Amino acid sequence: MDLNPGKVDLDVPIMVQHLRGRDLNVTTIERSLYSILYRLSLDWLPTIHRVEYVLKLIRYFYYPILAIVGVPVNIITIVTLTSRNCGLSKCVTRYLVAMSAGDLLVIILDLILRHIPIVYWKQFYFMRSLPVCNIHAVLLYAATDCSVWFTVTFTFDRFVAICCPKLRSKYCTEKSAAVVLGTVTVLSCLKNISWYFMLLNRYGLANNPWFCHFTWEAAESLVWTTIEFLHNILTPCVPFALILLLNALTVRHILVSSRARRRLRAHSSGENPSDPEMESRRKSIILLFVISANFILLWSTLMVYTIWIRMYNLGYQSVRLHLFVMEMGFMLQLTSCCTNTAIYAVTQTHFRQQLKDLLKYPLTAILQLKKP
Repeated sequence: MDLNPGKVDLDVPIMVQHLRGRDLNVTTIERSLYSILYRLSLDWLPTIHRVEYVLKLIRYFYYPILAIVGVPVNIITIVTLTSRNCGLSKCVTRYLVAMSAGDLLVIILDLILRHIPIVYWKQFYFMRSLPVCNIHAVLLYAATDCSVWFTVTFTFDRFVAICCPKLRSKYCTEKSAAVVLGTVTVLSCLKNISWYFMLLNRYGLANNPWFCHFTWEAAESLVWTTIEFLHNILTPCVPFALILLLNALTVRHILVSSRARRRLRAHSSGENPSDPEMESRRKSIILLFVISANFILLWSTLMVYTIWIRMYNLGYQSVRLHLFVMEMGFMLQLTSCCTNTAIYAVTQTHFRQQLKDLLKYPLTAILQLKKP
């Protein structure tokens, strides 16, 4: 089965004759930084493949930096939300903590244990001998599902809080949030157990949507291919649709209720004074919409490529996408795991202040120890 249709494989072993007066076997530098730079220097390299190698060059440095930044950023976010008063309800705090925890797991299981070994494959070649790839896949896809569906549940919680006042007191509680998040976690784990049987335990160390080798039955069976296709419909296609629908309904409700509230207050007071409730609602809406937009924008490219390649393997081959679309999709999707902290800091004044205090705490403690 061709997992990378449309790709001209420039990474196969070749011989470059008379380079600086000597022969050079490119097999020894295949997929290395030197190989990427060399290929970019070739005048005959097609533009579409040049774009692919530029992205490979970027990820060579971008992924380690993203890992170095992403792990502490998400840990600091979790600590800040759980240990300090950020001006958010306990229900909202639970959702934001769960989303940060899901992002942290994706960074560890996907970025650090999958993509970085693919980029630096020589240093991680020993992983080929580790018979745990299918287990890794189950954990990785379960963590990804959790990260995505936590965003959906947070969006639904805010929809209920804003648009369903009768249901708000019963649903938008810390206990309900814990039940919802726990249910999503269990269902995500159960949903992805099938990967254990569809994939072999050997790592491929190749940047395909599947990073383990497929079993022969899964590769040739229409049943398993359909199951795999349904996996990708449930995540992230259904979350995309739900988030867009819930946000559209929320915006509609806000516009209608805001106009009615302004008319009522203007009629009762003869003027248009400030409305603390509307201001609080505005901040909550900004947080919701920025998180939703961040998810949709950064996941769109990978979602399109993933659906396309599944359709391609099912026989719908009228449209072709190049491999660099997948490379870009992975980079954007992994970036989404590190952006929520910045979103909270920009949109939430209390969170920003508590984050500053937390970051200054070690320095303050050291200065206090130095005092006589």
